[in-house]
Formats: sequence, structure tokens, C-alpha cells
Amino acid sequence: MNATPAPKDVPLGMPRLPAPDYPADVKARLAADAEEVIARYPDSRSALLPLLHLVQAEEGHVSRTGIRFCAEQLGLTTAEVTAVATFYSMYRRRAGGDYQVGVCTNTLCAVMGGDAIFEDLKEHLGVGNGETTEDGAITLEHIECNAACDFAPVVMVNWEFFDNQTPRSARQLVDDLRAGRTVRPTRGAPLCSFKETARILAGFPDGRPGAVEATGGAGPASLAGLRLARGEAPGATTDHVIAPRAAAPAEEPPGGRPGEQAPPGHPSSHDAPHETSASDEAFPAGPTAEEGE
Repeated sequence: MNATPAPKDVPLGMPRLPAPDYPADVKARLAADAEEVIARYPDSRSALLPLLHLVQAEEGHVSRTGIRFCAEQLGLTTAEVTAVATFYSMYRRRAGGDYQVGVCTNTLCAVMGGDAIFEDLKEHLGVGNGETTEDGAITLEHIECNAACDFAPVVMVNWEFFDNQTPRSARQLVDDLRAGRTVRPTRGAPLCSFKETARILAGFPDGRPGAVEATGGAGPASLAGLRLARGEAPGATTDHVIAPRAAAPAEEPPGGRPGEQAPPGHPSSHDAPHETSASDEAFPAGPTAEEGE
């Protein structure tokens, strides 16, 4: 009876050979950069995260060679470096595209259209989550949160924001990226390649003209709470202005209802003290009954 050969991608239990080293000139250049990064920290192992970005900037992902390099520079084992590299999703473990396109599919973005955008882009690009287009331009992934809920649904390209997206605008975005057309984020620094972004994240200056000066401010929804705290009217439909807690007018109602008088010193009923067992004069130490009584 003939034995069926094992598939090529199935490990046979043989130990892997050590990772190859970088070419001498590349290693010397990376070592000089690593020395600069490590000098920023009192404990060298604290430099592991930026060093992982550094090797990612070299190859576009964190390879076994990159892990070996980080371990040698910091006096760690490759297992220790691998544990960190596999924990954080910002580190790629395999080669990807020039542009990492991340669609937020967390709660708010999802209900605002993020799920629809992600499904549409998968069909449009012909790739699944974490996969790269054949031309090597786009790696598509879903992201749990882009920390920009007031701009939902949000798409990020190499960690730059593209706000208030729709399936149509997202398709145009990736088409422009693949065609090499200039694409400008909604806010923040100009877009650059994934490798260039990784080097910036490693802590090296972004020398592009205007990149440092570019910034992204908070959106109107993010500032709504601040406006309320300042006593500004949140919108034309409100019937009164919420007073700042530090200087509430006497006429400010405790529950926010016109015509209701506020207690002195309490701009809101939520600020009034509530009686509890611990503040009851009859039981200064709180309830004394045993559990179940």
C-alpha cells in the first residue's frame, strides 16, 4: 500500500532552523537606529515596541529575522519578542500591502455603516480580512475601534483617518490608492506608505513638509459634553442653557425642567446628597444585620 505524502504546509515536527540574519549593511544601519531608540529608555527592554516598528519599517512586517534582531539588541529571547509581536495587532506577521486599510466594525461604526463598508470592500477588492490584493497595494482588515466614534463610520489607511465614509466613498478611496492618485486624510498628517508609517511609529521624525504641523481636531460630537459643561446651548431645540456646575444660577432647575427651582448650592438634582445607611444618624456605622436577615 502506498503512503499518502503529507501536504507541504503541514509541519512534520522537525525543529525550525534559526532565522537568517539581515545583510551586513542593513544590520549595521538598523543597529545604529536601534541604539538611538534604546537610549531613550532607562531599561533597554522597554524599547521593544518601537524596535518592532523599526524592523517592520524595513520589511513591511515583523519577520523571524526582525524578531531575532530585536532579541539580540535587547538581550531577550526570541520567544519573549514573539510573545509581544503576536499580542499587538499593529505588527504584521506576514508581508502585506503598501496601504493598510482598516474598517472599524465596532458597535457605533457598525450600526452607522461600517459592516456594510467592510463587506462591500471585500467584494470590491476580492480579498478577505487580513488579505492583500494581487497588486500588493491594499491589505484589508476590520478594526475593533478607531477611537473616532463622532466621525463614524471611520476607515483608516496606515493609521490616518478617513471619516464619515460610505461604501461608495470607501471604494473610491481604495481605487485611488491602487491607481497611485493623491489621497488626503480627512484630518491629520498627509498619507504615507506603510513602511514609512512604521518608521514614524518607531519614534523617528517625519521630515515631510507640513506633516508635523498637520493635526486633527475633535469633532462636534466629541465637544458636545464640553459645551454643556461650559453652559453653552447644545442646539437650537433646547429650551434653556445648562449652567456650569461651578456657577449655577438660582433659577437653574435641579432636573432641567423650566419653572422648577434649584436647591441653593446645587445646580442639579444629581449633585444633591442622597441618604444612605452609612449616613443615617440612627445607624452611623451602617447596617448591622447579617446577610440573609
